[in-house]
Amino acid sequence: MTAALEGIRVLDLTRVLAGPYCSMILGDLGAEIIKVEAPGGSDETRTWGPPFKEGVSAYYLCANRNKKSLTLDLKSREGKEVLEKLVNESDVIINNFKTGTMDRLGIGYAHLKELNPRIVFCSITGFGETGPYKHLPGYDFIIQAMSGLMSITGDDQSGPQKLGVAITDILTGLYACIGIQTALLERERSGEGQKIDLSLYDSAVSSLINIGSNFLMTGKLPQRLGNHHANIVPYQTFRSRDGEMVIAVGNDRQFAQLCGILGQPLLAEDPLFSTNSKRVENRETLARILQERFLKENTAYWKTQCREKHIPFGPIQSLEDVYNDDHLKARDMFLNLEHPKAGNVEMIGSPLKLSRTPVDYKQHPPEAGEHTEEILTRLGYDKKTIHQWQKDHKV
Repeated sequence: MTAALEGIRVLDLTRVLAGPYCSMILGDLGAEIIKVEAPGGSDETRTWGPPFKEGVSAYYLCANRNKKSLTLDLKSREGKEVLEKLVNESDVIINNFKTGTMDRLGIGYAHLKELNPRIVFCSITGFGETGPYKHLPGYDFIIQAMSGLMSITGDDQSGPQKLGVAITDILTGLYACIGIQTALLERERSGEGQKIDLSLYDSAVSSLINIGSNFLMTGKLPQRLGNHHANIVPYQTFRSRDGEMVIAVGNDRQFAQLCGILGQPLLAEDPLFSTNSKRVENRETLARILQERFLKENTAYWKTQCREKHIPFGPIQSLEDVYNDDHLKARDMFLNLEHPKAGNVEMIGSPLKLSRTPVDYKQHPPEAGEHTEEILTRLGYDKKTIHQWQKDHKV
């Protein structure tokens, strides 16, 4: 079976998360990914931990499957020569060096497109390649702070909070996938590649969606609402007798159904709560009424009641609950790969479910330089040269 992106070769010069996450998705879809690092390995996540398994970092494993590893000293004449040869026979090159670094190395877009006019060149930086912040380093936590995301996350008691994962890296990785595949599709018409300039900052600001739109319309700064919704009520967490859960009422009909299972049907007719706009205005009063009732039964009871009436409901699950969820097992969201050092490793699978060209997991996250000899041999270098370069730390 032919994979969706089979025949596409990607040179991945990125490290940490945004770029590796993007290239892993492309690899899951069948592209050949060549992960390029400095000799010895320069992806910092190889050393981030614990946890480690036989010296292999869990963080590194999460974003680097379905790749081959090549090590090159890009400051050396030999390293640049190898990269240029690879560019000649590749479709995409991704980097997340600071703005200007690729040009200083002599492998910027202007040079590489002369070698291969069809190359799609994707640059991922903290703040983009234009604007007054272009030379600043970008880290997810800093971007969450600057983008406004932290200002709307948490509540008055907690103060600004970051999300529990590096969400701006993940978003930028997804945007990179969209941009790269768009450029590849457009290339089929024009025959030419192009440059993609992506920043974590832009990606984070784009994720403000309705909260950003609310501010642009009114000029009013949003409150930190914790686990409440700015525009819909009740759409929040509640405590049950034995845990916590989320109720997400999206319309007045669902609210009436909720009032029914709570044994308070007249609440839906109360002029303070009969429409969503009124419920938003009186959110605190309504929340107190609902919370008092939810405490009388356990989570399983409310789960049954809500789902029977088609009221959106979800228990707040631990990662252990998630791992044991039969639905996720049925969706193949966990997988096992054999790693040469770590042995059997479990990973989170791809959410992409394609009917004819499903994702595949062919390659464990590689050790640094694991495929250097294979790739250089394919380019025509003899083993004597390769071994000398390895000795000299050129590759």
